[in-house]
Amino acid sequence: MKMRNLAAIAMVVTLGLALNAHADNCDKKGDIVDTAVSAGSFNTLVAAVKAADLVETLKSEGPFTVFAPTDEAFAKLPSGTLEDLLKPENKAKLQSILTYHVVPGMVMAKDVSGISTAKTANGQSFKISMKNGSVYVDNAKVLKTDITCSNGVIHVIDAVIIPQ
Repeated sequence: MKMRNLAAIAMVVTLGLALNAHADNCDKKGDIVDTAVSAGSFNTLVAAVKAADLVETLKSEGPFTVFAPTDEAFAKLPSGTLEDLLKPENKAKLQSILTYHVVPGMVMAKDVSGISTAKTANGQSFKISMKNGSVYVDNAKVLKTDITCSNGVIHVIDAVIIPQ
């Protein structure tokens, strides 16, 4: 009888450890903001998201698809543009630009074939095109796709896209 109880306890403990390990693996994905911060190549984007008061939005449930310009993409902006956008009096303009990089819902790379536009979170649409085997959103080349997060997906782009 004691052996049977010990075996049952061992089975319960083993099952509990297995379930905990599975739960830990499921929770390792961060949200869009945390993923961008940990990547290290989106420092300017993260600073802009903070200045625009969009952190809570991009940490919410989503799902969101973010076309994320790298730090190098922000460096391509004309001199003084970024500094001007980060001023508190330009918050609405910054929000409009940043939400132009966000498409509501989860759009994976495989989902873009046959799509020529995407409606963004700011209400406008950007163009999606193929050139020389690469995907472009407006004038920005998609460098990396399908970085999944707990509340969406990030696609890395090489330029800041500006709404019309």
